[in-house]
Amino acid sequence: MQQPTIGDTLFNPQQISEGVKQVAAQLNQYYQGQSVVLISVVPGGIVFTADLIRQLKFDLAMDYIACPHTPGDSNNQSPIVYQQTISIANKPVLVIDDALESGSTMQRLVAHLSQYSPRSLAIATLLVKPSRVNISYPQYYAYELANDDLLVGYGLPWQQHFRNLPYIARLEQDDV
Repeated sequence: MQQPTIGDTLFNPQQISEGVKQVAAQLNQYYQGQSVVLISVVPGGIVFTADLIRQLKFDLAMDYIACPHTPGDSNNQSPIVYQQTISIANKPVLVIDDALESGSTMQRLVAHLSQYSPRSLAIATLLVKPSRVNISYPQYYAYELANDDLLVGYGLPWQQHFRNLPYIARLEQDDV
């Protein structure tokens, strides 16, 4: 298989920064005066989480959760890895990831976390795709995409490559 071609840039670093600010503003308003447990979905959510937390004005603690998957795979059955280093019982919990693509992995993650009896659960992402599944928790995001194109950069991978791009681009479909 040949290396894929990176296509059009959808979000440059400035647009990403503006999106992070938008999500932070929404969260600062909603969680004002609260102490919240943030759970970053790794590895994809690391970049967005790092940028986002520097703009949050409420008290927070951090943990992480993982569920390896292939971007766009709507039938992810990978094991969930959550070693709970912070109790989330009776606390507001915010799950942070780079994007809601099909949404099925996030749906599994929040169902898993709900077993730990948080006071509330919500999701924060930079991007959401149009064909994602319905998740019955509040969602905070900056950009709703017009289609389900495969994207790379700013934490979004293709076969574990391109996560470190400082922009988000479309991956050329005919090469993948």
